[in-house]
This record gives sequence, C-alpha cells and structure tokens, in this order.
Amino acid sequence: MPKRVIQSIIDRRDREWLVSLEILAEYKDVLLRPKFKLSQDVIEEWWEIFDTVTQLSEVKVEVDFPRDRKDAKFLACVLAGNPDFLITGDRDFTEVETLGNTQIVSVSGFVDRILGEGED
Repeated sequence: MPKRVIQSIIDRRDREWLVSLEILAEYKDVLLRPKFKLSQDVIEEWWEIFDTVTQLSEVKVEVDFPRDRKDAKFLACVLAGNPDFLITGDRDFTEVETLGNTQIVSVSGFVDRILGEGED
C-alpha cells in the first residue's frame, strides 16, 4: 500500500512529497538497516526516487514532541510546509488527527479516503 501512495504522488503533478533534510536523511538511513535486506540496486533506486520526487522544505522551526523526540522533525516539516496530509504508520501520531490545516492519516486511511475516490 505505501507503494500505491508514492506512485500516486509520482503520477500526479498536483501532489508533492514534502520533506526536510532531516527527513530525507532518515529515509535513506532506514533503507540501510540490515533487517530489510535490500540489495544495493534497490537502495540506490529508492535514493534516486527520494532525490527526484520529493520537494525539500526549509524548516526553520523546532518542535518538542516528548512522546518521541525523533519524530519532531516530521511535525516541524508540517508546520513549515503546511501540507494537506502527514501520511504515517507511526502510532505516536494516532492521538492527533490534525495539525493546523494538515490532516494526519495512516497509509491505509489515505488510500481509502483519497486514492479510493476515483483512482486506481
């Protein structure tokens, strides 16, 4: 399902994948984790997607997120970029449904509510 969300961003010019430098670094680091057992070719393919598809947001705010301080970078990016959605599978965000104008949704929630509306 995450692949479907990413593909929807790639396929539609009216959608952007907003990231900060910190988020981009985390994405790349996660792919290197041994538990995923990804080949170097797959890692490089994903890195290229990150480098070409994402939109870099300059984040000048700091957010304190005591529940999981490592996730503060995502909230800071939301505050800086004001996206329509923060799509996450992280349960630390489940207590919050919105942040400003941004809806916080799970991957499946995004697929059901947004991609399920006439896209396939």
